[in-house]
Amino acid sequence: MTYDYEYFKKAVFELTQIDLNAYKEKQMKRRIDTLIGKNNIVGYDKYISALRVDKVKFDEFVNYLTINVSEFYRNPGQWELLDKEVFPYLISKFGKSLKIWSAACSTGDEPYSLVMALTKHLPLNQIQIHATDIDKQVLAKAKVGLYGEKSLDGVPEEFKKKYFTKIGPSYQISDEIKRQVDFKEHNLLKDAYPKGCHLIVCRNVLIYFTEEAKVDIYRRFYQSLVPGGNLFIGSTEQIINHTEIGYNRKNSFFYEKPR
Repeated sequence: MTYDYEYFKKAVFELTQIDLNAYKEKQMKRRIDTLIGKNNIVGYDKYISALRVDKVKFDEFVNYLTINVSEFYRNPGQWELLDKEVFPYLISKFGKSLKIWSAACSTGDEPYSLVMALTKHLPLNQIQIHATDIDKQVLAKAKVGLYGEKSLDGVPEEFKKKYFTKIGPSYQISDEIKRQVDFKEHNLLKDAYPKGCHLIVCRNVLIYFTEEAKVDIYRRFYQSLVPGGNLFIGSTEQIINHTEIGYNRKNSFFYEKPR
């Protein structure tokens, strides 16, 4: 039997339910080959065998496979637009009980940023963010809420002082912010999407997916939004066929499902 990358992709799906066919093959294969070499293992079959019996290697693989580059208030100009235009619009149209989904939330920087940003518009106890990611390890990190100093570069000074405690070289986010985020495991490629969302935030994640997978996910986001709801994407992304799906483009990073 030839243990090629096609075999590896099938074996990974059986083990993790992560579909590597949805990722750009050249880029992802290079990352995986690097990890296999780092573990001093030769061949996809031997690496799969190791993943089946070695929890440390398995967790390392899932963590390495999923892209976990995150920071608070990433691209501050976009967050300013969210603060000054999008939040006021959504609250005026739908009231204070907004359903907000942070998809592929990684280590929690983004949903926690959403909570802090919303405190300018709503009482803290009325804010609830639904946050999901495919990776159990990053969700565990998110629930702990401990971050390096660099991750906080974009956080407004008032929020740094109010919601973070310095612990050695790191910063712990406050429990009052953590309580407003509900973290759950979710696979964008196979799991059911939440319905009735007023805002979906999914940033700098889909750049790693194939065009076919992107279109499918953007369509499913559209179905998840209420009419008048908004999708907030990353600075390196755009929805080329947004009109075909049904979105109105509000600007480079915000797309609306028409009312």
